[in-house]
Amino acid sequence: MAEVKEKILTGKKFPFCPGCGHGVAVRQLAKVLEDAGIRRHDVVVVSDIGCSGLVDPLFDTHTIHGLHGRSPALGMGVAMGLDEVPGKKVITFIGDGGATIGLQHVLEAARRNVNMTLILLNNQVYGMTGGQISGLTTTKFKEIIDFEKDVPPFDIVKLAHISGARYAARVNSPKQMAEYLRKAIETEGFTLLEIASLCTSYAFKKLPEFLEVVEPEEAYENDRPPTRIRRRETAPLFEPGEGYEARYSSPVEERKGILLAGSAGGGVQSVGKFLATAGILAGLNTTMKGEYPITVGTGFSVAEVILDRDDIHYTGLAAPDVAVIVTRDGLEKVRGRLSPQTKVYLDESLEKDFDLPVRDVVVRPFGKLVSPKSKALLAAAWMLKREKFLPLEALRDVLADHRLSALFLPVLDKAVELE
Repeated sequence: MAEVKEKILTGKKFPFCPGCGHGVAVRQLAKVLEDAGIRRHDVVVVSDIGCSGLVDPLFDTHTIHGLHGRSPALGMGVAMGLDEVPGKKVITFIGDGGATIGLQHVLEAARRNVNMTLILLNNQVYGMTGGQISGLTTTKFKEIIDFEKDVPPFDIVKLAHISGARYAARVNSPKQMAEYLRKAIETEGFTLLEIASLCTSYAFKKLPEFLEVVEPEEAYENDRPPTRIRRRETAPLFEPGEGYEARYSSPVEERKGILLAGSAGGGVQSVGKFLATAGILAGLNTTMKGEYPITVGTGFSVAEVILDRDDIHYTGLAAPDVAVIVTRDGLEKVRGRLSPQTKVYLDESLEKDFDLPVRDVVVRPFGKLVSPKSKALLAAAWMLKREKFLPLEALRDVLADHRLSALFLPVLDKAVELE
């Protein structure tokens, strides 16, 4: 009894414009997969943004929808994860616009040569955003529209071949498409097939006219085996640790939000972690979130700490109850986040520039008492002494366990002594 072929397509109406070549490519691919006896759940289709990204609902397979230009990277990740699972096919779609934006992803996939087929639907334009040219728009097409005709296009097929693709080809004739698709899918390793796809909205109304401006068909092969993924056992990312047991109690009954603001290198992120850990030792649920620029050695540094008796389902801190601000970088960063209900602990060097309507401002010379790297800790510890959110003994335990405890504990002692 002959084996029943599984249908690859869902049967949903195609979303493409009338005459669009993308529909031809989708049908041809589905037929090639069905004729090869490939089961629909053995196929993963990864799509991009743009007209080529409209294919997701059409395939009755596993599907992943990516960001513009990123589908090759997503497909490569899937292919690497399925490397030891036989019979799986990863087929990734991208347009010429997406390939322009994500060119490095295409070349990286070719270099790594993992088991994946990339179908590049080249209609010569960004069809979803108004018909702008792409990096793959041919010179002949640009001569017709009289735009950037002196700027040569990328030959993505040759680039993929040079980068190491097992098979890279271009097909223009719909009559030859199935043959090229079959070759690309059956070849082990990374394969790229650029398909000339007519855009009736922004390119040409008739296929013969369109085929006059596309690059000629070509095909290249590299004699190299597909890359096999070396696997190694590592500890789980969320391996349960020893954790912390509550040793102290806290008077906090409802959510308290603490905002720490300073400069890079001033220990703000560490102080945020210290407070959050001390909160756990005091029997509270806590979160700590840091923010700082990509230039981590300069600029602002902000940490948000939440203490709560109940579970914390949202870690955002829109309006802090207390803000500890010790440098100008930090002040300028958090100016707009201080509400009339916020109580501020401020280094005296900032007093003249602080004119915000807040609940209360407490000014002390934190920067004169310790080094710049310690004033955030001094100010935070003194704030705890005043607000009594947490016992200072809990913070002391956290600092005592740190490798720099000899530096931190004297700062805590200064906070205790400070009036």
